[in-house]
Amino acid sequence: MLQFTLNDEQKALQAKVRDFAVREVLPAVWHYEDKEEVPLFLLKRAFELGIMNSDIPKAYGGQGLGLLEAALVTEEVAAACPGVATSLFDNSLGMEPLVLSENETLKKRVLPELAGQFKRICFATSEPTMGSDVASLQCLAERKGNRYILNGTKYWITNAGVADYMTIFATIDPKTQHEGIAAFLVERDWKGVTVGKSLPKLGQRASNTAAIHLQDVEVPLENVIAEPGKGFVLAMRTFSRTRPIIGAFAVGAARSAMEFAIDYAKKRRVFGSKIANFEAIQFKLAEMYQKVETARLLVWKAAWEADQGQDPTVSASIAKFYATEAALEVGNDALQLFGGYGYTRMFPIEKLLRDIRLLTIYEGTSEVQRLIVSGHVLNGYKPVMPPLEDLPMVRRLDLGNPSSQEVTAWRCRMCGHVHYGPEPPEECPFCFFPKTAFKQVWPRAEG
Repeated sequence: MLQFTLNDEQKALQAKVRDFAVREVLPAVWHYEDKEEVPLFLLKRAFELGIMNSDIPKAYGGQGLGLLEAALVTEEVAAACPGVATSLFDNSLGMEPLVLSENETLKKRVLPELAGQFKRICFATSEPTMGSDVASLQCLAERKGNRYILNGTKYWITNAGVADYMTIFATIDPKTQHEGIAAFLVERDWKGVTVGKSLPKLGQRASNTAAIHLQDVEVPLENVIAEPGKGFVLAMRTFSRTRPIIGAFAVGAARSAMEFAIDYAKKRRVFGSKIANFEAIQFKLAEMYQKVETARLLVWKAAWEADQGQDPTVSASIAKFYATEAALEVGNDALQLFGGYGYTRMFPIEKLLRDIRLLTIYEGTSEVQRLIVSGHVLNGYKPVMPPLEDLPMVRRLDLGNPSSQEVTAWRCRMCGHVHYGPEPPEECPFCFFPKTAFKQVWPRAEG
């Protein structure tokens, strides 16, 4: 039975995070936005409130909250600042490969530490020459005795500058593509680990993004998250669980852009009337609301599938590319509604629009999500309707009359013409294809 009501625990979590976002995140973000610096005190506060790392399984000392709860948390924080939300959620992204890993010893050592201490962990697949194409890794992992030696550079890494741990994906041989990829847990203070300067960005400036350079970094075997050949699958499983949350970023940011636009429309007067009284503005606000509500439902569906143990890959991709593109449209419409004021830094819309712009890019671009969904549509989707060549478009038959069962109908597989008679015609009168182009469509074949 379908139902769309949050339970009491989820409502309480949502209320707690909403209060944190409005009272603590919102007043602080403008200063850190200008400084292009992560407000670590907010991440620590989120950890103290139990809304950071809350998805660590109970078996390892965590709360064991699900992906739906993560979506609730992320939407509320992103409504105040998508950049802070990115830095907060990146811990979940960084540790998800470890949670999914078969290395039980490593999980028992690290996950309780992340649950009990304010430690950060980042996720590193991207490199200077590749982003969404995970199979093209160049970062090299060479096995030497009881350790791996890592050499290479990871790029576009969220929280790299503030992380204590790093989940690094590397390959034993770039020529083997996905078959050679492995994953490792690297500690920031190990010899050979260098973090680059924070990248200057269009938006999400309150979130750190930097490169990680690895030079002869020794990784003991006990820190192998995924053996060579298993890393690519692990990365894809991780993305299928984390992509819905990118949709939640979009929902939160779009919701705020919409709310600010509603407030402005009710107060701004032109031509002797509030602009909310103009039908053009009303239609624009209605479309904003429709997109926010639709995006949230898609995010919740994908998160629910993951929490139920189902494969959320397709739903996650749909949620990500719809929600992020819808948010971009909502933010752009909000700025248009604000007019010149929206273009200034004195109002919040330009920041939201800049922050939203990234969402269609990271964790797989919108184009990659379309490839995933189209692959499902073409190869995995099971249609309900019959193939066109079997379609019983028998316009001349009254199927309410039992005698219609005695009439045979043939459909031309080329142009769709239906011929009635015991045999198909020698050639189609419309497209002139031969008799062999016709297929019987009525009466239906048994089975």
